[in-house]
Amino acid sequence: MASARNTMTNGSTTNGHHTINLGSLMTSAVESAIAEADIYHGSGTTYLHIDNPLKTSSNNVDVDENNHSATQHNPTGAVVPPISLATTFKQSTPGEPSARNDPNSFGMGFEYSRTGNPTRGVFERAVAAAEKAKYCVAFSSGSAATSAVVHLLSPGERILSIDDVYGGTQRYFRKVVHPRMGIEIDFVDFGDNQAVLSKMLTGGDKTKLLWLETPTNPTLKVTDIDKVSTMTKRFNANALLCVDNTFCSPYFQNPLDHGADIVVHSVTKYINGHSDVVMGVVCTNDEEIYAQLRFVQNGVGAVPSPFDCYLAHRGLKTLHLRMEAAARNANAIALFLEDHQGVTKVVYPGLKSHPQHDIATRQQNGYGAMITFYCIGKREQSAIVLQNLRVFALAESLGAVESLAECPSLMTHASVPDEQRALLGIDDTLIRLSVGIESCADLVADLDNALNAAVKNKQEQDKQKQSSFLPKVESGSREGGGYWDW
Repeated sequence: MASARNTMTNGSTTNGHHTINLGSLMTSAVESAIAEADIYHGSGTTYLHIDNPLKTSSNNVDVDENNHSATQHNPTGAVVPPISLATTFKQSTPGEPSARNDPNSFGMGFEYSRTGNPTRGVFERAVAAAEKAKYCVAFSSGSAATSAVVHLLSPGERILSIDDVYGGTQRYFRKVVHPRMGIEIDFVDFGDNQAVLSKMLTGGDKTKLLWLETPTNPTLKVTDIDKVSTMTKRFNANALLCVDNTFCSPYFQNPLDHGADIVVHSVTKYINGHSDVVMGVVCTNDEEIYAQLRFVQNGVGAVPSPFDCYLAHRGLKTLHLRMEAAARNANAIALFLEDHQGVTKVVYPGLKSHPQHDIATRQQNGYGAMITFYCIGKREQSAIVLQNLRVFALAESLGAVESLAECPSLMTHASVPDEQRALLGIDDTLIRLSVGIESCADLVADLDNALNAAVKNKQEQDKQKQSSFLPKVESGSREGGGYWDW
């Protein structure tokens, strides 16, 4: 795994984004203390300030090539961007939008809030900086963000999607995109390079979009983004590679650095992180893709509210803290589950038993906080586990400060066809955990209690089953009762 710690050299610190000179008086003790304090590879400054103030001038209109301003266009000096609820904006001249020089308008000014909003603009710039992207476009949900990417395609073209994909995405692809938009959909295991290549080459250059989740939802398969990107550019240069990065968040993975053309997030999950906003974003470094996404955003109108943008921006500011805390909990919980008698299998990229552990170590900056495991028994036992949880909440969604647990086959992935679920290993004993930031000891105790209840139930069932095969008890002459007639 790429190191999350800073490196110190000759009085300077390198935090993954740039090198800052800390002066000649820096002692080794201070250097070590700074490195120990900032384990977040510079993310904290980026998430709070968009652009590092140490890299920019104090000129309020200093804007770099990515349209990221040196400081926010902020005449009041407020340290929190205001919530702009206005639906329309006054123009001094007909057809001339106001505030074109505001970096949160991206040079277009403001005229109508569906087209552009100051609060949404600052949030989009913040996510772009976090994802190391030039551009970010926000939508009213993760599904709306997915839909916006699909709008880049035309009827008769094809999407090649990873097989183990979020249930809502596969449902949208199968029941809306294919039958109603005339776009072909193929699902394939992206871990099988030959299968991906075969599908990609079938039908000439019809494949225009490769849709990838890594890690996947819910079986946590990890795909080598660099390898898929190289293959795509070599054999189908006109196809775009889109990565849904929701499970890792921008903190633990940046797909654009590995050759992806587009990155999608359900902001509802880790970026917001508090289970109180539904939103999505699309990030890219390609100006033409960005222009098309802006057109779709305005034309379709699936935009988030200013208040939701404010909340999500506030959530982003603590992303690095939350991700580190949740990942530490997840690692400990995964190790605990591996040793529990009530668990038959644990899937977590941080475990050496994970089939793609090496890829995750190389590609990600951390292993995340999602865990999948299979409990003993059948559906009845998994229900007992979920019903006996007290700290974990039995609920859909993920990525929040509170810990959540669910059974995908009955909840988030119930819309996946039965045969496809069986092929992917999504059975009724699979439980997905979204590990939060509660006390790790409490989370482990909660799981232990719930799993022990399932183990006890399974043992009682086995005992009853065993007794049903024993011969009947016959009365005998022995004093004190009957005897077993074998």
